[in-house]
Amino acid sequence: MSPWPEAEVQRLPLAAPLPDWVSRLDRTAFGSAWKAPANHEALWVVAPWAFARWARIPAAGEAELLRIAVSPEARGQGLGRRLLEACQRELAAEGLEHLYLEVRPSNAPAIQLYRTCGWTPCGRRTGYYPDGEDAVLYHFSGSA
Repeated sequence: MSPWPEAEVQRLPLAAPLPDWVSRLDRTAFGSAWKAPANHEALWVVAPWAFARWARIPAAGEAELLRIAVSPEARGQGLGRRLLEACQRELAAEGLEHLYLEVRPSNAPAIQLYRTCGWTPCGRRTGYYPDGEDAVLYHFSGSA
């Protein structure tokens, strides 16, 4: 039996140090690691296999998914879905019901996850990524 079905989604406290495994997974998934979250950001984890990092804009009732990653050995087990849905619920409970993200159109697994979790495309940024690939914008409304 795999260890991840019992893994719990947890939100890290604001002042908590960034776990080393998050930095390692960040580098694996994105080629570089970001520093500890800023005061307006929140980090949810399924330790040590997945994380989601959000920018929160309470005055606007919005949040933006900055990064979400699942360790290669844990992919396909539903961790990304569990993590994303938990974040959506907790952000909505904070009054942040309009959620946004951007994704490469070539990232079919991520797009499938977002669509099955209720996200809808709402725009495109041409040549957004450093390699020239576009970004597709998605929106989720917890009030819908």
